[in-house]
Amino acid sequence: MRYFMPASSIDEPHSATLEIHKSRFIGWCAGIETGDDAQRLIALARQHHPDASHHCSAYLAGPPGEDQAIGFSDDGEPGGTAGRPMYHVLEGSGLGRIVCVVTRYFGGVKLGTGGLARAYAQTVGTVIAELPTRQAIPRRRVSLDLTFADEHPARTWLTTHEGEIVQATYHAEGVTLDVDWPHDADADFTTLDARLNGRLTLSTDG
Repeated sequence: MRYFMPASSIDEPHSATLEIHKSRFIGWCAGIETGDDAQRLIALARQHHPDASHHCSAYLAGPPGEDQAIGFSDDGEPGGTAGRPMYHVLEGSGLGRIVCVVTRYFGGVKLGTGGLARAYAQTVGTVIAELPTRQAIPRRRVSLDLTFADEHPARTWLTTHEGEIVQATYHAEGVTLDVDWPHDADADFTTLDARLNGRLTLSTDG
């Protein structure tokens, strides 16, 4: 199933800043591949704002609705007042492979547990509201064995059929192209094989 995810990267996250009862909340959001990427954004927030009170976070490292690759942290705020409310906003956004970090500078006014939960959720909602997104296409690996002469027409065909070439391995008989193929598309290469006069050899990961 195809879905949408942030177009912003860990190195250039999308951000927004809110002031709520004199506390400053800075939201960061980016697309990720794994939970380790989420930790990178948290580290980046700490690096940019070393004197902030808290760096709370939430992430979903899989497609929307996935509950195996998730995480959230209150980073010292009262339990359940930051990370979990942030995650609920991510969960309801319909986006996948996403991380948000909210950096807080305490302004001297205590918000209470309910106020904190609302503030962190509101910050994530504000960041997501104007977040640039791109389509994520789950893929599987396909390998094509080709002659040298067939490589160029095969590359052209793959480009027009959403095939992403990951690696080309050259050998005495020709070239093997490792291709990430859309999971929601049939691995039907009959038209390419016909164009190559039956010289295509195909293997897939299922």
